[in-house]
Amino acid sequence: MTKILVIDDERPILEVLEISLSSEGYDVITAENGEEGLELFEKQGPKLILTDIRMPGMDGIEVLKRIKASDNEAEVIVITGHGDIDSAISALQHGASDFINKPIRDEVLLLSLERAKKKIAINEQLKGYTENLEQKVEEYTVELRQAQEELIKTERLVTIGETVAGLAHCIKNILTGLRGGMYMVDTGMAKDKPSMLEDGWAMVRRNIEKVSDLVLDLLTYSKERVPEPTLCKPNEIVSEIIELLHKRAEENRVKLIQLVDPNLKEAYLDRDGIYRVLLNLISNAIDACSYDTDTSSKAWEVIARTKLETDVDAGETILFEISDNGTGMTDEVKAKLFTRFFSTKAGRGTGLGLLVSQKIIREHGGEISVESKAGEGTTFFVRLKREMPEDMEA
Repeated sequence: MTKILVIDDERPILEVLEISLSSEGYDVITAENGEEGLELFEKQGPKLILTDIRMPGMDGIEVLKRIKASDNEAEVIVITGHGDIDSAISALQHGASDFINKPIRDEVLLLSLERAKKKIAINEQLKGYTENLEQKVEEYTVELRQAQEELIKTERLVTIGETVAGLAHCIKNILTGLRGGMYMVDTGMAKDKPSMLEDGWAMVRRNIEKVSDLVLDLLTYSKERVPEPTLCKPNEIVSEIIELLHKRAEENRVKLIQLVDPNLKEAYLDRDGIYRVLLNLISNAIDACSYDTDTSSKAWEVIARTKLETDVDAGETILFEISDNGTGMTDEVKAKLFTRFFSTKAGRGTGLGLLVSQKIIREHGGEISVESKAGEGTTFFVRLKREMPEDMEA
């Protein structure tokens, strides 16, 4: 049975409405003024309220306001005098469900009450949907968080597995080289063959250097490092590396060329980090030429360029460009270039050099990119901000 509160200061109208609505199956509560009506509303909490507007003391508009402030889902129908359209509009503006004019016709009142009950039912349904939706969202959020945690664990295990597999492969190659060198050393000593002894020792030394490189690369890759910038000369870094690798390039019939920008005088960089990046890139470029199978007409060369780029918005940028005319790379190889333990050197590299270089460049806030074409050559581009403290600029 639906409970309804009827408020009207005229007792005869209250009695008629009580009889009429009770016969329609409503549980009717009556009040003869606004104050009494609000007390009954607070005590019994009906969702349907029928109130006259014109009442002494507290009028129907005030009753409407207080009811809606207490329970916005309650539906209030106001009763107005004939032609009192302004009051009806005011009631609707304050949230009334409907208004009916005096004298009250039963069919109009019942139709208005049915509409109000439908609104209450829809609001209850929406409230249920909302509560269910919030619960579902919370459940899905918990499930999603658990799935993310599981995914992170899985990715971590996959990463550990890939790292261990890559390390095992690298170490296996190094051990093979060490065993080969040791065999040659032992044989050279046993048979008194100095040349074999010398070659074996050279092989052992090369593989010890590989172990050192692998350990250093792993430490650099796994350790978070903040660059330590100092005032340095980028062109001098390139020159030092060219001089260091000159003999090796000559042995592989590769010409080393440096083209440095005279306008690039000083910069505030982590010298050790940038030195390591450029050493790796230029060394790789020499290897790309030495591994090239096209020996017919090529004169292999590696070019190391520096350039100071100026942009009004971005400021000054240092460009290091390392290019070679060696083997080049296919798109498939380029896609794997910055992956752990990926190497094109058939066991002669650790597969971490470019990954470490990328990490160092990113720690500097710079970027590294590559252009390559199979059979024609490769160019790496390293761009870094030339940030100079104000006192150094001065």
